[in-house]
Order: sequence, then structure tokens, then C-alpha cells
Amino acid sequence: MAVPKRKKSKMRVRQRRGHVKATVAQTQSCPSCGAVQQTHRVCPSCGMYRGRKVLTIEA
Repeated sequence: MAVPKRKKSKMRVRQRRGHVKATVAQTQSCPSCGAVQQTHRVCPSCGMYRGRKVLTIEA
């Protein structure tokens, strides 16, 4: 089994991982209430998803 001869330095590891970063979640406006929501998720303000009432939101 191949084993590395030396430990990779922090700089070398960080250079390799430099392009790996978190992405911003996509948002859209809810068609029923107009609030901002994540795509493919239930609207947190009205509880609608794809034209159906999925959650009961208490005031």
C-alpha cells in the first residue's frame, strides 16, 4: 500500500482547497404570499408548496 513520505503542509492543503467554498442558497418569492423563500421548500410564512397548503402556520 502506498504511504506518503511526508506530511502535507498546511499551505499546500489550503491551496488545494482554496476553491471549495459554501454556496449561497437560491431564493425566490412565494407565488401565494410574496415572501422570500428557498426554492423547492415550503414557504415559512404561509405554508404553501406548489399551490397546495402543506403546513398550518400559527400566528
